Amino acid sequence: MAKTFGVGIIGAGNISSAYLRLAPLFKGLDVRAIADIAPAAAQKQAAEFGVAAQTPDELLKNSEIDVVVNLTIPSAHYAVSMDIVSAGKHAYSEKPFVLSLEEGVSLRKAADERGLKVGSAPDTFLGGAHQQAREIIDSGQLGKIMSGTTHVMSRGMEHWHPNPDFFFQPGAGPILDLGPYYVTDLIHLLGPVKRLSAFTNMARTEREVTAEGPCKGTFVKVATPTTIHGVLEFASGAIVTIGASWDVAAHGHHNIELYGTDGSIFLPDPNFFGGDLVTADIAGERTNVTPWDHPFGVANQELDQPIPRANYRAAGLADMMASIEGGYRARCGLDVALHVVDVMTSLLKAGESGQVITLTTTCERPLALGPADARALLK
Repeated sequence: MAKTFGVGIIGAGNISSAYLRLAPLFKGLDVRAIADIAPAAAQKQAAEFGVAAQTPDELLKNSEIDVVVNLTIPSAHYAVSMDIVSAGKHAYSEKPFVLSLEEGVSLRKAADERGLKVGSAPDTFLGGAHQQAREIIDSGQLGKIMSGTTHVMSRGMEHWHPNPDFFFQPGAGPILDLGPYYVTDLIHLLGPVKRLSAFTNMARTEREVTAEGPCKGTFVKVATPTTIHGVLEFASGAIVTIGASWDVAAHGHHNIELYGTDGSIFLPDPNFFGGDLVTADIAGERTNVTPWDHPFGVANQELDQPIPRANYRAAGLADMMASIEGGYRARCGLDVALHVVDVMTSLLKAGESGQVITLTTTCERPLALGPADARALLK
C-alpha cells in the first residue's frame, strides 16, 4: 500500500489499547489521535501511546485523519459512525457496528453517497487457524459441509468485568456481544445464512456483580435474553446449531464443529486469531493439523494468561484501507457486517415469536486471506 492513512480513534476504553498497540504493525496505518467524551481517558491513552488527545468534534474536523475507528459502546455505534461518515471520513467500528438493519442500511446509504468505506470487526477470522480451516474446507478434503454446531457459553460477565451493566441490556447479551465472532466465522467458512429459528430465555432477572471494583456486591437488572439456542440454515444447504449463553457453569462443546460428507473439522475459539485445528476422516480418525506458515497465527501477546496468543486486531482495518487502492472487496466490509447483524437480531426475534425467519440480507463470503496476502498487509 503506497498511501498512508491517518487513523483516529473515538472511544478510549480497554479495547483502544489493542488498536493503539497493534495498528503500527500494518502498512498504511498511522494512528494520529484519540478522543473520548471523558477527556481524561483520551489523555491517558494519548500519553501512553504517543498520539494526540482530542475531543470527538476536534478529531472529526482533523484534516490529518482519513479513517476513524469507532470504539464506543454498541448503543452509540450507529450515531458515532454516522458522524464519522458525515465528516467525510471512512469508518471502521467495533462489533456490532449497528443494532438494527435499518441503522445499517442508513449508514450504507450515507457512505455510498460520499464514496466512503465502512467496515467492522470482528477480524479474528483473518487469523491463521481460521484461514487454514477455510483452506481445508475449500480444498474438498471434508467433502461438502452439511451440518455443524457452534457454542459460546459461560456463567456470565459479572464475574470478571468491573462494570458489566451494559452487557445485560438490549443491544448486548451473549448473542450480540460474542455472537459476532462465531457468526462471522461461520459466514466466512460457509457463506450466507438463508433462514433461521431460535428459542431464548434468561436464568435470572438480576445478576450480582462479583468482580473486584466499585460495583462489587451490586445487582444488575437483566433486560435481554441470556440463553439463545438457534438453528441456522445456510444458502449452501448446511444446517448449524448455535448456542449462546451466560447461564452455563460448565460444558463440553467445541467452539465450532463442522461436519462434511467426507470428514469433520474442529475449530478453536473465533474470538482469537490462532489456536489448534483438528480434522477427522470419514472413519472418525482424528488428526491434529500442523499449523501452516500464516503470519496472523503467530503468537505475539500473553494477554490475560501465561500462554501466548496471536492477536492482530486492526488487520480488518488495514485490509479495508488496502482495498481502496487495491480495488478489491474489503474482507470486513459493511455487507458482511450487516448480514451478521441480520442473523443475530433475527435470532432474538425468532426467540420472541417462535417463527422461522427468512433473512432479508445476504452477502458474498469474505475473500480468503492466505499467508502471502496477510504478509502483504504487514510492514
